[in-house]
Parts: sequence; C-alpha cells; structure tokens
Amino acid sequence: MALFEALVVVHVITGAVGLTAFWGPIVTRKGAANHRKWGRAACYGFLGAGTLAIVMALLSLYGPDYRHPEVTDRALYEGLFGWMMLYLGVLTIGFVDYGLAVVRHSRNRRALRSFRYQAVIAAVVISGAWCGFYGLQVGHPLMVLVAFIGIAAMVIQQVFIWRPSDPPRSTYVGEHFRALIGMGISAYTAFLSVGLIRYVPEHVFNPAVWAGPSVIGVSLILYFTVKGKRAAAPKPSAARPHPQ
Repeated sequence: MALFEALVVVHVITGAVGLTAFWGPIVTRKGAANHRKWGRAACYGFLGAGTLAIVMALLSLYGPDYRHPEVTDRALYEGLFGWMMLYLGVLTIGFVDYGLAVVRHSRNRRALRSFRYQAVIAAVVISGAWCGFYGLQVGHPLMVLVAFIGIAAMVIQQVFIWRPSDPPRSTYVGEHFRALIGMGISAYTAFLSVGLIRYVPEHVFNPAVWAGPSVIGVSLILYFTVKGKRAAAPKPSAARPHPQ
C-alpha cells in the first residue's frame, strides 16, 4: 500500500530527528539557547512521529492487508502494531504537550486545568487503559506494563496540576524535565518494540527491548532530580569563629 509506505518513510524521518535531538537538551546547559534549540527540534520531531504513529496504527487495525508477516497471530498483531502503537503515539504527544505547557504556564498553573490540556491527558489514560486491557486479553504482560507507566505518569501530572497550594517555582522545571524524558521513553519504546522488530522479529518478546528505555529514562529522571535538589538546597554558612 503506497500510502502506508509513504507514512512509514515520513515517520522514520521525523522520529530520527526526535530521537537524535532528544539528547541535546540533556547534555546542554538548562535554559541556554542551545538547550531550547535542541528541545524544540526534539519536540517537533516527536510530535510528527507520534501523529504519524496514530495514523499508521489505525491503518494497521482497519486496513485491508497484513504488513508484518513475521507476526502470524492476528490478535497479537493488532495489539502490537495497532492499539499499542496508537497508545504510544498519543502518549508521546501527551508528554510533549505537558512538558511545554508547564513552562509556558509556569506563572499560571491553573491554566493546565482547562479542557484543552485535560482532554490530552484523558486521551492518554483512555488509550493506555485499552492497551493494557488488550494486553491482558492476548497474554502480553509487557503491553500492560507500558500502559501502566503512562497512566501513572498522567496521575503524577494531575497531582501537580490540581494541588491546592502553589509549588516552588523550581518545581516547574522538574515537571518540564520529567515530561520530556517521558517523551523520549515512549518514543524509544515505540522504536525498539514496534519498529526494530521488523528487522529482528525474534526479539519481539525480549523484555530488555521493551523495558530498556523505561529503565534508562527513569534513571535519568532520578539522577537529575537528585542533582537539582542538591543544587537548590541552601548552602551552609561559614562557621563563625568563637569569641575568645
């Protein structure tokens, strides 16, 4: 199908931009011009890849033919290349949207309670819940794990959005960073578990392929969270000499 193959090509290009630029904001100084430049490139790349992933997932679910002969189980095919791919596309878009929004509305957190942002979070939760349920139906527990991670992330976001008291300003930076790391986790998971198995189908059920991006991403979140808290902690004043 020419349309599907064209979508794959554009999806690979946008995904490659996002997967490559993703590391730029991590290694550059936070808030600097290079940090913002790399961050925009990663966000735009992942937005394009996530949108195309949704379109291709719908074509895989409702299209007229099979596109991955290495997966002979039709129910499993619909789970991996249909519902899970759709969910990961929505999840990636959700992370990008939230990561940019917490910076844009750093002085007005209540703006994140509007229908525009809540609808995106709801879409992630609904698609994730269906992905997890479908994973249980076809006996694929790693689909359930991927769904759980995304839904848990949305719950954490909602706790921040709806907390009654305004948090310290530095908290917005942490939310921004955590969301964009999550963006990378979902994109790399999609690339490894859905895209790469086209070439190495024998690893379709390899837990390392599925869990690897989450392990690395969560480790980065923990590392930079601890580092940020140490940097923000008040420095102890120099000890005053005791009077003689």
